[in-house]
Amino acid sequence: MGLMTETLTSDRRPGLRFLESEPLDVLVIGGGIVGSSVARDAAMRGLRIGLIEQRDFAFGTSGRSSRLLHGGIRYLAQGRIGLVREASVEKTLLHRIALHLAAPLPFVFPTYRHNRAWKLWQLMIGVKLYDLLCGGRNLGASSWHDAEDTQRLVPGLAADGLKGAVRYFDGFTNDARLVLDSLRSAAAHGAVVLNRVRFVNARRDQLWQCTVEDTHAGRTLEIQARTVVNATGPWAHGLPHSAVKLRLTKGIHLVVEHARLPVTDTVVMTEGTRILFAIPWGARTILGTTDTDYNGPPENVRTDAADIAYVLAIANQHFPAAHLAEADVISTWAGLRPLIADPKGRPSDISRNHEIKSPEPDWWDVAGGKLTTCRLMAEQTLDKLTRAANLRALPCSTADEPLLADPGFSALVPPPFSAEAVRHYCEQEWALHLDDVMIRRAGWHYYERDPAALAALAAEIMAGCLGWSPEEKQRELAAYLAHPS
Repeated sequence: MGLMTETLTSDRRPGLRFLESEPLDVLVIGGGIVGSSVARDAAMRGLRIGLIEQRDFAFGTSGRSSRLLHGGIRYLAQGRIGLVREASVEKTLLHRIALHLAAPLPFVFPTYRHNRAWKLWQLMIGVKLYDLLCGGRNLGASSWHDAEDTQRLVPGLAADGLKGAVRYFDGFTNDARLVLDSLRSAAAHGAVVLNRVRFVNARRDQLWQCTVEDTHAGRTLEIQARTVVNATGPWAHGLPHSAVKLRLTKGIHLVVEHARLPVTDTVVMTEGTRILFAIPWGARTILGTTDTDYNGPPENVRTDAADIAYVLAIANQHFPAAHLAEADVISTWAGLRPLIADPKGRPSDISRNHEIKSPEPDWWDVAGGKLTTCRLMAEQTLDKLTRAANLRALPCSTADEPLLADPGFSALVPPPFSAEAVRHYCEQEWALHLDDVMIRRAGWHYYERDPAALAALAAEIMAGCLGWSPEEKQRELAAYLAHPS
């Protein structure tokens, strides 16, 4: 077992000593799904590995996605067969190694006479090809349905002009939990992972000499590393030494009561060539997503009134009897897609391919890609990195060993609120602040009708776990309540 599983993760001192004590084989910057997957792969290959994250794990894109593990059926229409096959295979691998976080999810894709961008006969061919691109082992068999069957499958679906639908399978996950369980798995293999540690700069002698700031304790550290991996997602182009060029696009999601839109399969909702989803999520339904250019600071991305109105309008077009209004929205989140820069074309047309490049010796930028291909991105990064740096490493085994699973605290739907859960997140999952628990580890912030009441209870428990003074507890509550959607 690794160092970080031998003590409570709320005690950061052993991890900090580890980072400073002797050179790392790999320093990973960024605690999202790519960074956590790289850390897990590197640790399983027997390398000395450290990961730092300037805010909290899964703070950015990896905690604000559509929560889908998918090949991307719409990319078939764009001719991106290789991308679809790659992601299709990876979604089945994730289902195998993270069964508690990767459930098969059926999709119903209706077609209408007034939308010529999506023709039923083309989709019928497409879903069969989709099944084949998974190596014939998709998470379920595809089918097609006439208009009458489609309305039985999706009660309340708009009937005017409905021609029929295809039904196919992808997967559903809990994105932030996938990050955290990847990190827990990395730590079990000896990796040290620390949040609230900001990369400042680095210079290269024989090794990379990296200056980082522990913002939680307010002190600076010097770390030596043979190789550095920049896996910071939307922040990747802003790091010193990075050669990444990104085009950021914003996606927002709304959460409503499942009773207000009681879909049992995910329903694909179209507007011209664009597609949005209505996704079942326990007692809730997720609606989204948008795809618009974003030029502000990544940490400031927000859901605004126009975003909400747009998504609700599309949902009401497809489910006219629902009459969804802004008052029905329980919660929202906004995230950024860190796409490889292409100034041409619409945001939804930009490739979701990833890039792994080394602009300087033993510095690696990993950018682009999708949640679904996180394991593959890590494997390819470590293959390149170990070869270039001549590091002795074991073969990749991430496709075979399951992630650490703790169904009581890590699942697709948030667990019931309990003091035991709050303590677990503090003592075993690096939670340092109230929003770490409410938003990313438990997910109560997005799921519960009155998260503020739960936050007050959680703050009391965390104060006991982490030694907060009454003033610190109040500051944590105020910061959480000011959290934007």
